[in-house]
Amino acid sequence: MENVRWDERPRMRRPVLIAAFEGWNDAAEAASTAVRYIRDRWGARPFASIDPEEFFDFSATRPHVKLREGLTREIVWPSNQFFRATVTEAGRDVVLLVGSEPQLRWRTFCAEIVSVATALDVELVVILGALLADVAHTRPVRVTGSAVDADLVAKLGLHRSRYEGPTGIVGVLHDALNRAGLPSASLWAAVPHYVAATPSPKAALALVEQASELLSIPVVSADLAQQAVDYERQVNEVVAGDEDVAAYVSRLEETVDSEGLELTSGEELAAEFQKFLREQE
Repeated sequence: MENVRWDERPRMRRPVLIAAFEGWNDAAEAASTAVRYIRDRWGARPFASIDPEEFFDFSATRPHVKLREGLTREIVWPSNQFFRATVTEAGRDVVLLVGSEPQLRWRTFCAEIVSVATALDVELVVILGALLADVAHTRPVRVTGSAVDADLVAKLGLHRSRYEGPTGIVGVLHDALNRAGLPSASLWAAVPHYVAATPSPKAALALVEQASELLSIPVVSADLAQQAVDYERQVNEVVAGDEDVAAYVSRLEETVDSEGLELTSGEELAAEFQKFLREQE
């Protein structure tokens, strides 16, 4: 754990770890927003972080300069930070990891996370993710749960992952956890690709609710639910102002209602959208 900076080494009761990373696995910032929301709701306190020096290309992910009290300049580096929360109702502690997908040394990065989980005797790791999909913003967010271990799939009612193709830090971390004998699962929210640049509290809410159900740990989320309502209303207004996009969303609604959700690649989604616009012309 040479790259882990410990502020303290907490003693924890039957901990689980919930993680999310900004970047490729975080469409519309849904996953990272969900973990930060849980962190703030439970009043989680930081206790460790991963030194970014070995894992980031700072010419690509640049540190920020902040002013404290308008005078002192402070450099803020890319962060991957661990927090701890005690959830009395569940009779256990929760570790929360939120940060950014690194650019370098992924295997070493994941080994550091595994070492922290092992040191704390974490019983289960749940990683949240979000992906772009051919779905309508007006429909309920579909969250898919998957795991590598067959016993965990059966126990938690998840699906065994059959995905093949490019992966992000979530896939590499699952592999590292599996090799270390630590149970892990993923929850993925599907985000409409036509509003990919807009943060989605609706998808974040779905992840929070599914994580809460999966772990049997209650999370009060009324304010996030209101943000989700406001988000859908604002997107409705934007879509209504463009006849082509409105017709496209209507077609998505019909497809989802009649056939269910079918996840496709980003390239396929872009091609389908362009095809639709050409047909309208």
